[in-house]
Amino acid sequence: EVQLVESGGGWVQTGESLKLSCAISGFNFDDAYIGWFRQAPGKDREGISCLSRADAKTHYSQLVAGRFTISTDNDENTIHLQMNNLQPDDTAVYYCQLDRYWGQGTQVTVSS
Repeated sequence: EVQLVESGGGWVQTGESLKLSCAISGFNFDDAYIGWFRQAPGKDREGISCLSRADAKTHYSQLVAGRFTISTDNDENTIHLQMNNLQPDDTAVYYCQLDRYWGQGTQVTVSS
């Protein structure tokens, strides 16, 4: 059974940081693309970052480039999203995605 479990969300103030994690089990993703998405209230889900396990190339949306960093812990089958200088517009439920599988999401709330 494939499982993606996010953690690390919470409530922070503007300018603070959070690190999200997504623990992956039941899937060999050595050559896969792994992504982070988010969905704010009343808005569509949007992709914000992805990483290729094959060559470690990363991609970021313009909304988060320079503030967020995606990485993996290969030994632990975990991907991370380091989020710095958080802004109220970053408030959303954050999801990790691998192939057709999604995690349950973790809430990030940024107060002004």
